Amino acid sequence: MLEELLDLVDENDIVIGNKFRSEVYAQKLSNFRVINAFLINDQNKVWIPKRSSNKRLLPLCLSSSAGGHVAAGESYEQALIRETKEELNLDVTQLNYKLIAKLNPKEHAVSAHMQVYLIKTNQTPSYNQEDFISADWYDLEKLNDLIKNDEYIKSDLPKLISILINQLALVK
Repeated sequence: MLEELLDLVDENDIVIGNKFRSEVYAQKLSNFRVINAFLINDQNKVWIPKRSSNKRLLPLCLSSSAGGHVAAGESYEQALIRETKEELNLDVTQLNYKLIAKLNPKEHAVSAHMQVYLIKTNQTPSYNQEDFISADWYDLEKLNDLIKNDEYIKSDLPKLISILINQLALVK
């Protein structure tokens, strides 16, 4: 498997160079790009998977519905389309999705520059079993309880769930 080449960005999310993913993590950099997406159904339940044990980063933790690195030369939206296809076997171009947040490490204390998307669907994805070992639809209250009770989660997930809750409150 070829190693991913990632764009490095400045504080304004402008590309200033690139490095391989292993270098980015070895140097503990946060000036790279990622996407996170949440599937939400008509009952306002969010589809949350548990990462597989073979993942290099954060095995067996709860995660966003889909997420991943933005490859060098790729846009956030292109990464969203690619990652949801790879991880969830979903073509988001055929679904209702929207950008709900743009975050950066300095202002928002997140792990990288990221864009967060909301994908409306009632379809339970046929996820890639190399990426995830289980998943379920959660109401936001139950999901918050899991997070508060120290369920093993990606570090950015509480902040992303908070953004999602705020976004859904605006829709009501």
